[in-house]
Amino acid sequence: MAEVESSPATIEINDALFCQHYKEVVSTEFRYDGREENDAFFGFDPIDREGIEAPSATINKDGDYQCKKHALTACNQCYGWKKQITRLRTQAKKAGKK
Repeated sequence: MAEVESSPATIEINDALFCQHYKEVVSTEFRYDGREENDAFFGFDPIDREGIEAPSATINKDGDYQCKKHALTACNQCYGWKKQITRLRTQAKKAGKK
């Protein structure tokens, strides 16, 4: 019997997409890579960079993810994706990944 590949389930945390199993942008086990989509959403051209990781989160009564540290759904301190992506893009360019 042939295996059927299904698309991995994703979650959205403050506008960024993650693999639901690890809440990471890059998941080789489940063949999910959301770097290109997240880069485009935040106004960047895609490049080969490390993935961002979401901090510990819980789901509130409205079904939205919120950071455990501050209990906020739009926590800029925990979910500052654009800043994290900018930092990782700079590191990738310095390492010559382009």
